[in-house]
Amino acid sequence: MGHGHKSKGHKLKRMFEGERDPAEMSTWIFSLTPLGIAFAFYFVFLLPLEIENKDLLYVVGAAAGFSGLQAYWIARGWKREEGVTVVLGFVGIFFAFVLTWAYIGLTR
Repeated sequence: MGHGHKSKGHKLKRMFEGERDPAEMSTWIFSLTPLGIAFAFYFVFLLPLEIENKDLLYVVGAAAGFSGLQAYWIARGWKREEGVTVVLGFVGIFFAFVLTWAYIGLTR
């Protein structure tokens, strides 16, 4: 058992003791741009189709895309040992889930 092996508990402690890169927020905001472009194409291609509950496809598609982006940020935060980034990623996924659930509950 060597000293090179680091426990997960030690990693978690380092993640929340260290400082977050201040440029991380602007990088996150910039990462929304390709997601927005992809959703615009998704919207345009679904627009002419006669599909039942098309609004639901838009809401679920947006939530799925946003959640996928948040999953990337969770992995990035874990790798860079930035606990705040990981927590915010989970908060983002939870937020997307709650909004989607609320939309379905209010419109169905």
